Amino acid sequence: MLEKLEEIEKRYIAAGERMMSQEAWDDPALAARLAREQKELESVVEAYRRYKKALSDEEEARSLLSDPELREMAEEELSDARSRAEAAEEEIKILLLPTDPNDEKNVIMEIRSGVGGDESALFAADLYRMYAMYAQMKGWKTDIAYLNETGIGGIKEISFLIEGQGAYSRLKFESGVHRVQRVPETEAGGRIHTSTVTVAVLPEIEEVELEINPGDLQIDTFRSTGAGGQKVNKTESAIRITHVPTGLVVECQDERSQYKNKDRAMKILTSRLYELERQKRDAAVAAERKSQVGTGMRNERIRTYNFPQRRVTDHRVNLTLYRIDSIMNGDLDEIIDALVTAHRAELLKAGEE
Repeated sequence: MLEKLEEIEKRYIAAGERMMSQEAWDDPALAARLAREQKELESVVEAYRRYKKALSDEEEARSLLSDPELREMAEEELSDARSRAEAAEEEIKILLLPTDPNDEKNVIMEIRSGVGGDESALFAADLYRMYAMYAQMKGWKTDIAYLNETGIGGIKEISFLIEGQGAYSRLKFESGVHRVQRVPETEAGGRIHTSTVTVAVLPEIEEVELEINPGDLQIDTFRSTGAGGQKVNKTESAIRITHVPTGLVVECQDERSQYKNKDRAMKILTSRLYELERQKRDAAVAAERKSQVGTGMRNERIRTYNFPQRRVTDHRVNLTLYRIDSIMNGDLDEIIDALVTAHRAELLKAGEE
């Protein structure tokens, strides 16, 4: 590991020196690439330098142990240096874990009602609100691409884009089945119902990252449905794209512009196709793993929202929080942090085996 860290530090220094050269001044693209490289390496280099400083302090303290007058002070400094070295080493291990190349990308989220009829659709609307509020807290932008509502304020299906740095890294563990237990607003008898909603989280993939044969696409235009009155779109601006080889269908009707709807539908289709390919590549590896955090399998029951007991339980990390109101208002960081930590622990464990 030390050899790898030395090499990373050398790359960091070299990038900094090249950024100050005439070559970088004359080539803005090169300067930008070098700046990105330095930024990517900076955290590891800083942790490595703290680690080296701690080892140096540890060695210096050890050399003073033989002096009776300085022994007590040297023992304290030795203990402190060891603690700093261990902390830096753990940080370095985490920083050197393989990163998901999609972590910094925008997110396409798809929420669909499942078992439970109207109550499932109402909870789908609650989940959309929860994620939209979380995005707002993070300073991210939310943009609806497709919405199929029920007459009582529920959502049968919604596709929306969340734009913001690191959005996928925070939301990728939300894929799966979300279960709700509560007394429905439509239930007069006061009985607790159990319903489910499916959430899919996809990184936004640019078309240049995945080649799609135009001949494999069937593109249809139709008139958007609306709530009546002025909301009815009187033009054929809604778009339906079918990827014939896989049977994937994407509809987009939120924009009045046919061009914008087509562009957005292609983004969603590209991301879905990318996810299909990724699942195929990962299938063999995933089958061998007994424990996974955030596998993204849509048939997993990942979380339960129990309203009578005011609790939310994430089953993957056995985390239960008794503050359902704040969570439904977008306060998701504690749950997401626990999932990120568990995922890192799995990666560290896999690296040690």
